[in-house]
Amino acid sequence: MKLLPITALMCGVLLLNGCAAFRSYESELTQTNQYLQAGDVDSAIALLEKNNSGEDKDLLYFLEKGELLRSKGDIQGSLTTWSQADRTVVEWEESVRADPGKYLSEFGSLLVNDRVRRYEGYDYEKVMLTTQMAVNHLAQGDFEAARIEIKKTHEREAVIAELRDKEYLQREEEAEKQGITAQLKDLQGYPVESLNAPEVVNLKNSYQSAFSHYLSGFVYEALGEPGLAAPGYRKAIELRPESPMLEQALLDLDASDKRDTEESDVLLIVQTGLAPARNSIRIPLPIPTSNGLIIAPLSFPVIEADQSTAPQGSININDQAFTLTELNNTTQMSKRALLDDMPGIILRTSIRAATRSVAQKQLNDVNPLAGLAMGLASAVTEGADERTWRTLPDSTQIVRLRLKKGEHQLTLQSGQQIQLAIEQDHEVIPLRLIGNQVFSSSDAAQIIVPAAEQSLAQASTL
Repeated sequence: MKLLPITALMCGVLLLNGCAAFRSYESELTQTNQYLQAGDVDSAIALLEKNNSGEDKDLLYFLEKGELLRSKGDIQGSLTTWSQADRTVVEWEESVRADPGKYLSEFGSLLVNDRVRRYEGYDYEKVMLTTQMAVNHLAQGDFEAARIEIKKTHEREAVIAELRDKEYLQREEEAEKQGITAQLKDLQGYPVESLNAPEVVNLKNSYQSAFSHYLSGFVYEALGEPGLAAPGYRKAIELRPESPMLEQALLDLDASDKRDTEESDVLLIVQTGLAPARNSIRIPLPIPTSNGLIIAPLSFPVIEADQSTAPQGSININDQAFTLTELNNTTQMSKRALLDDMPGIILRTSIRAATRSVAQKQLNDVNPLAGLAMGLASAVTEGADERTWRTLPDSTQIVRLRLKKGEHQLTLQSGQQIQLAIEQDHEVIPLRLIGNQVFSSSDAAQIIVPAAEQSLAQASTL
């Protein structure tokens, strides 16, 4: 192994990605989300802009800003921003379709630290992007535009499935070639049980969402296409088996044309909390090198669930209780993504540690001070990638019911009241709950501000 190419590569990575190596994305988004939890969306957006002041905005910037604008009620701004994020994902899809082998070899570079790689989004984030865009369109009553996003979601899932099959095979071959045998169970001190929990391992994969597929069924049904609606409901049932509400949607499909025209088919979407954080934990791991076995303290990502928002079990409409059904849990999907990615993370991290060890020994033999400098640089940049779409809702729950067209009162478990104005044959009403805040992105849902809060707000402006 030659010293110069390795040292030059490592130094180049540090110079080109210095800002990314030292940036704490989780710290930035913790502050942003604190404003969001306080209901101060404008300050949350201002902080996001401050932390992304450069001209070259990355995917995460557009993902986060789109969700913040949606919470503010700026649906068009949210869609415009998310369209920019979607273009980035489409470019990724095109590169994968054109030459998956080339993409995997370029992105799978074993000597580049994960935290300074170009952020391309986790698979579930790519799928939830178009799903959330569809929800935005539905909040505006635009079912045709939502249909386009749903079609894109299904196509995206197919691209992801094919790529991951190739990636996992290539990773196994590389691990065998490099002699890396460490597995997740070998990480002493790592919270393995959180990734091996039944609700995580029982997921079919990390990216297919029962909510996305149920939503597709609802949209196709509303557009009078039951033949396309049925596969959506069936897929949702496959992803969330033994759910009476999902099974009922499929049973009711044939009767959809016989319903009372004075009633509306209403889908209430309640999205709560924030996506989990990714933090870094250091684990000592034995690494095989040409100089023998070494014990290196290496960094690995861990998932930390958001605790900002109390779970919602039900809602009341006109003083009648309705149970909410969870169809998507971002914490579970994030853990499944990490569980699937851990073999690759262990492989890349181990090879980087071995390569650094050899390079540093060679450099020490020539110039001890340079070897020390390289060791310090390696220690500074050693850390797991903590980037992830943090403003994405954690839990997505729904209830579907038929309501007479007109006004209705919805009450949350917190006591917060929302006035519903139902006018269309099919209505989709999304609500977002973060901490004690309730956000609505639909004109059909008006949040009722208590008189005491109104008086306080008026007093503060005097």
